[in-house]
Amino acid sequence: MSDLTEPQLRTLVEAFYATIRQDAALGPIFNDIIEDWPEHLDKLTAFWSGVMLGSGRYSGNPMAKHVAIRARLSPALLSRWLSLWGETAARLLPPEPAAAIKATAQRIAHNLQRGCGLLENI
Repeated sequence: MSDLTEPQLRTLVEAFYATIRQDAALGPIFNDIIEDWPEHLDKLTAFWSGVMLGSGRYSGNPMAKHVAIRARLSPALLSRWLSLWGETAARLLPPEPAAAIKATAQRIAHNLQRGCGLLENI
């Protein structure tokens, strides 16, 4: 997507996870699991760069990470994550890239829910 840049992704990831860390529902999960926030933010920026810009900078297995913590996940928490992600994207990005990254996050969340066994009817 030509309207989205690497610096915009970094700003989005940093702002979003600053919000997540303070969120009453999501903060405890992330703060318990993430030991090195700067490293995690680098990985997440690389992930979104790969997904949205095709940079190929990310290497990892997000599904395995989420499956490992599936006992702490729920559709309601993923919905909360998506809501905050969409709000942050709408605040920080132009409308078209914000809509694109929100739609992509929704597809990823659906796949994570399916992979973690959180969807009853697929």
